[in-house]
Amino acid sequence: MPRPILATIHLDAFRHNLTIIRQKVGYSKIWSVVKANAYGHGLDRIWQSLMQTDGFALLDMNEAIYLRKQGWQGPILLLEGFFKAADLQIINKYNLTTTVHSHWQLKAIEEAAFDKPVNIYLKLNSGMNRLGFTPDEYPQIVSMASGIKNISSVTLMTHFANSDNEIGVSEQFTVVRQLKMDSLQHCLANSGAVLWHPETHADWVRPGIILYGASPSGKWRDIADTGLRPTMSLRSEIIAVHELAKGAKIGYGSHYTTQRVTRVGTVACGYADGYPRHASTGSPVIVDGIRTCVLGAVSMDMMTVDLTPCPEATIGSSVELWGKHLPVDEVAEFAGTIGYELLCALARRVPVVVD
Repeated sequence: MPRPILATIHLDAFRHNLTIIRQKVGYSKIWSVVKANAYGHGLDRIWQSLMQTDGFALLDMNEAIYLRKQGWQGPILLLEGFFKAADLQIINKYNLTTTVHSHWQLKAIEEAAFDKPVNIYLKLNSGMNRLGFTPDEYPQIVSMASGIKNISSVTLMTHFANSDNEIGVSEQFTVVRQLKMDSLQHCLANSGAVLWHPETHADWVRPGIILYGASPSGKWRDIADTGLRPTMSLRSEIIAVHELAKGAKIGYGSHYTTQRVTRVGTVACGYADGYPRHASTGSPVIVDGIRTCVLGAVSMDMMTVDLTPCPEATIGSSVELWGKHLPVDEVAEFAGTIGYELLCALARRVPVVVD
């Protein structure tokens, strides 16, 4: 028998979440962000569940080529653009839209041998300070790009640093508005802005983590009323049960000591499966439908959970590590990280099925 750990991808949740997003953004078009192998879900498994999107946004040209070869004829956006001038032949061949954030990229496009012009997303650095042209130089860059025969259309693109927290988007959105680039289409809103800043929706939006039913803020309570559904469940089973006396120590480092006679279960899941090693004692799990918690350190292949709240649990009992009944964001909070990381970190050795 195979090891009992299993990840299930819920394709109906993708369709549902895209519908929720569509309702929120109205007439804005949607780039479904499927970078990082669809946030760890497997692009090949899920892309057809997002066929009602207006376009796909990603980083890897191989993933873009895959979508084209699978028959997707709609727009595909390269979120980081291209990395070498030679990449432009792939962009031209497969009719990709590319982000442009540097002077050398504009020069490379101008000098490329194209059989048709390319659409570009011209990145404005409105305050994130990762990629893009400054507000002072942006009008000149727009003028330059508009004069290049190899460029068909220019869209203003920026990225919000704080759409998911109390700082908000006001400062960066003001930078965009002060440029008065009304002649250009705009693509501004990431997941947080889609949910909480409708003034930024503009022509295109770029939802990422909310497509996967997790929170942009890293806190499940912030999206609990949105109707979004988790798209991945990670489950395993209890493989051993022990009755421990008061004062017994559990796991590497002996980080947890029982405070009473305690019934514990060992679960076939560890950090080599993608479960966070830093998930502390108290991190939630669901055993046979009952919420309980991790005790002690997470090992490479196993973890120990408290079976006190679930006295009927035994070897073979089902354990949900995250999923439909336990949001990945809750697990991530206990580990000092965000749901994005856990979804993307699902290990290759974990079997995956779709439903």
